[in-house]
Amino acid sequence: MSPSETRSIVTLSLLAAFVDGEKHERERAEIKRIAEGLSQADGVQLPMLYQDVLMKRVTLADVAAQLQGEDSRQLAYEMAVCVCDADGTQSEAERKFLAQVRNALQLDTPAAQKFEQEAEAIAAVPLAPAAVPAPLPAPVSAGSPRAASTVPDAELDQAILNAAILNGALELLPETLSTMAIIPLQMKLVYRIGQAYGYQLDSGHVKDFLATVGVGLTSQYLEQAGRKLLGGLLGKVGGGLLRGVGKQAVSSGMSFATTYALGHVAKRYYAGGRTLSTQMLKDTFANVTQEAQGLQSRYLPAMQDKARTLDAGKILSMVRGA
Repeated sequence: MSPSETRSIVTLSLLAAFVDGEKHERERAEIKRIAEGLSQADGVQLPMLYQDVLMKRVTLADVAAQLQGEDSRQLAYEMAVCVCDADGTQSEAERKFLAQVRNALQLDTPAAQKFEQEAEAIAAVPLAPAAVPAPLPAPVSAGSPRAASTVPDAELDQAILNAAILNGALELLPETLSTMAIIPLQMKLVYRIGQAYGYQLDSGHVKDFLATVGVGLTSQYLEQAGRKLLGGLLGKVGGGLLRGVGKQAVSSGMSFATTYALGHVAKRYYAGGRTLSTQMLKDTFANVTQEAQGLQSRYLPAMQDKARTLDAGKILSMVRGA
């Protein structure tokens, strides 16, 4: 893929990120940070693209003119869809934007429609399983001693590690839907931990928790997919990554570290009766993320093994069953 095509795909993703006009300032700051952090990619100049999008100096027509190949147009569309779906099902503005994208890229095809349906289905997966939940323990009140969990401590720790390894494995796969699946799996992990301590959470609370510790939904997808794209991985077919899965050259392992940290911070937060302040949550998350980054090399073989067994065609079933 040429540098101009890569720039155009990233630009379209940024256009998609801001199309609904409702991004919180902290999410905008995260997207800017990502643009600056990925700016060393040869010939892409992400900070400049970010400014071009915010200042409306670039249009959808400009992007479409640079995407000549069918594969690059399909990949650009897939990334735009996933960006729109990263924080939940699409708004009306996002639906209109994606229709314009399909038209501009000449992608009114069954494959494009099928992909959007699959992405929307992942975004709409509920946190709670369909089965009737077991009775919950009473949540601890503020100032009370540590709450008891209905799940043994060691079992919760293992569930957090398993989730981190799974998301690290998804980060190793070249499909856009694999990258998108990481976010709902993280949300389900936080939901289950809260439930273990007596809290019946909804998606709004879980999203607020992630945002409070510093994990944006749209920005996280952009960072994960951006690293894959700039590393030449995203969109490869035929198991292109798995032939050299040991290298993990395009990935920072951020999904492993972020999921691990989210799980352990959620465990402390709900066990303590949700008494940690915003700053304490942020500081704890930063510290545990650093700890998790130190563990990444130890668990990389497990992520690689897991990646080899994942069926990208069953991502939706996996998210539903988590």
